[in-house]
Amino acid sequence: MKSQKGYVLVLKTLSRDSFVERAFSSLVGHMRRWLQLHRERRQLASMSDDALKDIGLSRADVLQEVERPFWDDPMKH
Repeated sequence: MKSQKGYVLVLKTLSRDSFVERAFSSLVGHMRRWLQLHRERRQLASMSDDALKDIGLSRADVLQEVERPFWDDPMKH
């Protein structure tokens, strides 16, 4: 029985650590996505009107997208 008790304690410790690791990993993932959104919006804003027309967007569409906050993810990652 003692070995089982020790085993459960080890699992609880690992579980707590993995929660912290998962939370940190999630935060890092969100930060990477926010940086990606920032770069994509900046790139979109730098496109010419002709290039925007080719992909079916207007300058007004781009301005609306660029003004969104960095955490406002249209894909909800």
